[in-house]
Amino acid sequence: MTTTLPELPFALEPFGPDAGWSYENGVLTGRAGARQDRFVPPGGDSLESVSDAPRLLGPAPEGDFQLIARVRAGFAAAFDAAVLYLHVGDHEWAKLCLELSPDHPTICTVVTRGHSDDVNSFVVEGDSHWLRLSRTGHSFAFHASADGEKWTFVRVFALGTPEQSAAASIGFLAQSPTGEGCEVSFDRIAFRPAAPADLRDGS
Repeated sequence: MTTTLPELPFALEPFGPDAGWSYENGVLTGRAGARQDRFVPPGGDSLESVSDAPRLLGPAPEGDFQLIARVRAGFAAAFDAAVLYLHVGDHEWAKLCLELSPDHPTICTVVTRGHSDDVNSFVVEGDSHWLRLSRTGHSFAFHASADGEKWTFVRVFALGTPEQSAAASIGFLAQSPTGEGCEVSFDRIAFRPAAPADLRDGS
């Protein structure tokens, strides 16, 4: 079922397990089920995720952009997370997570090119933080912020071919790899049709 958010210039479609996605009063909510994750172990032989996680995605408009949201996760088990998600191909996708890793809320990233990598960036306070996913040219950038004003650079990377990156889908994901489920919410959602002026100056 298609979901339309007034803050976004594109519609969203659900992928993966059912999350019961809903939107009300500016807040998007959903729930990952038990042991749901989207991750391809880097040491494994398979290029398929050992599990799957609910996603709500739509086609990003052409050109540079920023997708911003304040995310919240109902942490109950290790690696529960609320995620901004980027998809450019069946085996090329990326996650920017507010994750319980495993004892402290942490900004984490995963970039999958066949197999996934896994990077913990820094610990944050509480169960809520701002996340930002940007496209700048043929590359993508991840930032995080405590207040939605001053942004900390997390990562910049290329993913897929230029043609794939130009046709990227973006949106939201919930995961609970080791637990019995995780409630997530996204508010203060915003879309900007431009890249950040400088990836590393806090803007």
